[in-house]
Amino acid sequence: MPKKDIKVLIVDDSAFMRKILRDILDAQQGIIVVGTARNGIEAIDKIQELQPDIVTLDVEMPKMNGLEVLKIIMKQRPVPVIMLSSLTQQGAEITLKALELGAVDFIPKPAKIINIDIDDLKRVLIEKIITLVNSKVIKEREYHHISKSPRISLPNRDFSGIHYIIGVGTSTGGPSALKELLISFPENIPAAILIVQHMPPGFTKSLAQRLNTLCHIRVKEGEKGERLKPGWAYIAPGNYHMIVHENEGDLVLDLNTDDPVSGHRPSVDVLMKSISRLSFENKMGIIMTGMGRDGSQGIRDLKRSGGFTIAQDEESCVVFGMPKAAIDIGAVDKVLPLQEIGQEVLNYIFK
Repeated sequence: MPKKDIKVLIVDDSAFMRKILRDILDAQQGIIVVGTARNGIEAIDKIQELQPDIVTLDVEMPKMNGLEVLKIIMKQRPVPVIMLSSLTQQGAEITLKALELGAVDFIPKPAKIINIDIDDLKRVLIEKIITLVNSKVIKEREYHHISKSPRISLPNRDFSGIHYIIGVGTSTGGPSALKELLISFPENIPAAILIVQHMPPGFTKSLAQRLNTLCHIRVKEGEKGERLKPGWAYIAPGNYHMIVHENEGDLVLDLNTDDPVSGHRPSVDVLMKSISRLSFENKMGIIMTGMGRDGSQGIRDLKRSGGFTIAQDEESCVVFGMPKAAIDIGAVDKVLPLQEIGQEVLNYIFK
């Protein structure tokens, strides 16, 4: 039986942007634009009328902005939503809020239309639409105030330094998955956590700031030359590879703008490979939701160097691509639901 065309609704207040998106998608076999909307009120009506498989949703619109529309969509008829967000600090903050409210992914766009790279937009947009429709997208979300998790106490031991280093890689669906993982860690966890989340510059800083307000541990964007501390998580800045190396008994971060690896900068593979090269014995690697294969080679190297590795299971992933790639090459010791990964980490540390 032939596959049905993917039905897309485009929501944007810019007539020029609507035309660009429509031209891109109409030219793609297997995708059909069932309609467009100029504002949030039109969007709500057309979602009910046209029953799209995917909605592209602009953040800034008259009458009803993207976040207000998203809340209504998720309550009335949950459908995968890709946000179109400006490359600004405000755009980053709004995007993270949208991901918390139920959007499954986003596409950054320049503040000025004349700066849009049509070929790049086409590649990213089509890849995201096809991947999300063919993946298990979690549609049922809870919309309540997010508070810190209950405080967890660790055994009364002398943990004055870093006893474990944990590498985490994630992409599509990652911000919510990272929140779930990091809020499970108590502030006195004797580990430093290094994170690669595929995001543009600026977005990673906003993500770190947001997670820092929710977690018991400290969360920040990684900086070149920074010495790692236990109870801290470091997120690789957008457009920079992040690695760790040893220097006179300390674990030190480094950043670089070397060529993208696995199509990404920052790359999970680059981070995991740097952890695998440490003489430091207690290493862990965690690969979570995301499209593509980034991280599979790096986490295999980490496992071969004596590290313990975990992958998020398919059922709890927004997109199972990255974990599946790592599992398929034998790079993973345990496959777990997202909700169980944090406890497994603590169990392993205190085994």
